[in-house]
Amino acid sequence: MRTITKGAEPKSLTVRRAGVAIDDPRGYEDYAEKEKVRATLLVEQKSICCYCMGRIVNDPLKMKIEHWRCRDRYRNLQLDYGNLLGACLGGEGKSPDEQHCDTKKANLDLRWNPANPAHMIESRLRYLADGKVESTDDEFNTQLNDVLGLNLAYLKSNRQAVLDSVLKWWRSTPNARQKVQKQINHRTQAAEHQQFSPVAVWFLRQKLVGAAP
Repeated sequence: MRTITKGAEPKSLTVRRAGVAIDDPRGYEDYAEKEKVRATLLVEQKSICCYCMGRIVNDPLKMKIEHWRCRDRYRNLQLDYGNLLGACLGGEGKSPDEQHCDTKKANLDLRWNPANPAHMIESRLRYLADGKVESTDDEFNTQLNDVLGLNLAYLKSNRQAVLDSVLKWWRSTPNARQKVQKQINHRTQAAEHQQFSPVAVWFLRQKLVGAAP
């Protein structure tokens, strides 16, 4: 996960929220301009999933609008833009042990929201050499696995590949430490992120403080 900076919501969402009762489940279900929300989320998240950091595109068959607090139990937040995130399909239609992200999460709660700056999501995560993601917060660490399924084998493999690539750059580049910030800027300022690139950014930031292997 990476920190998501929320911008202005689509005007149609503002209008929709003003026109329905706050707890009416049809408020979101019948909202006809979800495409505009997907498009805005895509830009904010630089085309990567809010949880696993895989690729997302503005297509209802390839991207979900995730409610960080689920609609069933938090109807007052169903049209709250701060509660909306862009997520991948997360193995939708596969067996439960192959699912991840919003599909696996369903109506469960998470302790931390990547779109809430006060939650400082990136400071709560670390990546191991085999691509495993974990947290020093015990509750959240359990949720990474049991609620989000972020340590499925193929997700770990994708993150490991990114770590291996940035480690290779680090070891093969003369005076690499002096070039770390430039690398971070290159990876974070692009309009569209590479899949799983925040893993490389995490590694590089660790190098800045001398904490990465």
